[in-house]
Amino acid sequence: MCAENSGKFLGVMDCNNFFVSCERVFNPSLEGRPVVVLSNNDGCAVSRSAEAKAIGVKMGMPAFKIREEFLSKGVDVAMCSSNYTLYGDMSRRAMKILKDIVGNVDVYSIDEAFVDFGSMAAEEVVALGREIVARVSKGTGIPVSVGCAHSKTLAKAATRFAKKFRGYGGFCLIGSEEQRRKALSLLPVEDVWGIGYRSVRKFSAMGILTAADFVAKGPYWVKKNMGVCGLRTYEELMGLDVIRLDHKQLKQTITTSRSFGELVYDLTQLRCAVSNFASSCAQKLRAQNSSAVYATVFLMTSFFREDLPQYYPQAVVEFPEAEDSSIGLVEGCLKALDQIYLPGIAYKKAGVTVSGIVPNGHIQQNLYYQPDYERNRKVDLLMDEVNRRYGRSSLHLAVQGESAIFNRKASGGIAERKEKWEMKRERLSPNYTTCLADVICVKAG
Repeated sequence: MCAENSGKFLGVMDCNNFFVSCERVFNPSLEGRPVVVLSNNDGCAVSRSAEAKAIGVKMGMPAFKIREEFLSKGVDVAMCSSNYTLYGDMSRRAMKILKDIVGNVDVYSIDEAFVDFGSMAAEEVVALGREIVARVSKGTGIPVSVGCAHSKTLAKAATRFAKKFRGYGGFCLIGSEEQRRKALSLLPVEDVWGIGYRSVRKFSAMGILTAADFVAKGPYWVKKNMGVCGLRTYEELMGLDVIRLDHKQLKQTITTSRSFGELVYDLTQLRCAVSNFASSCAQKLRAQNSSAVYATVFLMTSFFREDLPQYYPQAVVEFPEAEDSSIGLVEGCLKALDQIYLPGIAYKKAGVTVSGIVPNGHIQQNLYYQPDYERNRKVDLLMDEVNRRYGRSSLHLAVQGESAIFNRKASGGIAERKEKWEMKRERLSPNYTTCLADVICVKAG
């Protein structure tokens, strides 16, 4: 079935270089410069501006290599720590504008959303797509690209063309069979949504370099070599909308973990870290109206410190009843931590994984377990509401310490960590949109 016979149009809105774009909105001095946003603990590049890509900064390049290869040679590369609070709020604003324009929106990630244009004519889709580009960019300051086609995979491909070629003005439509065939011939197989790097390596050895080469193999070859998921990708490239996004399905496990800003020996610091991770898991459980039967606490030493003892323990706690309360999860996880902690070990990472997740309406009751449901529920609801209104961890359990609360030094705006286990973020930008103390002030000359 070809694209022009498929009926409705689907679109994808993608925020260009999202993390970098968020930093540039409030810091105009970054415009036109190579900019890199670093991962947790300022480790490696996770977002790059077009200028950074042009000079050769690779995705995942460690920060120390960026300093060695560029900054030490006088190349002006701006490096920023990840500010997920800012990025999350900017994403919320962009998605709200998108929903105001087109009601049927499915948010796929922090910087990307699918749009259902329904049975609009191509001319109407083009007009609406250009309106999305203009209004979201103007309303947030973040440049966006919109791709549209008869399937999600083709729409993702159209978004890539909209980003790559300025002549499109941020919007690209693959609406006819001729456009579909041309798009597939120009789309490298590694850029096809749904084809992983292992398949790309195998395909390259077979001379399959573009999406057109891939679909030329036919459905039987694709299913034999890639299974049902590969067949869906094939059908999507042929113009059929067969991929369904089901965000309502409960996650089977939820993990919150973090590498520490420095090595941690102290049990008190580890209790603080594990408490924060357990509380975060509890918040995620409540967000999807579910509870967990099990919680796993794990610790890790540094792989790279061969001069230090290596230790990678974990402990599992089973709750009497499926739990979603921050108080209950934290209490259980701290007991698990006490089982595996060894003094004198330098820990680099810790985390909590909750599993055995069930909907809150299907919890198996325990006749011999009588927790204070009413008290815990009131505490959880209060914390969720306060943190939703005033920012993450504004209200938290005392055992969580001073986590997620930063002092910003007067000189240079450098964030100072309160706890040793917290991430190292030496180039953290202010939370311009969520913290009153960080709101930009304009003084009269």
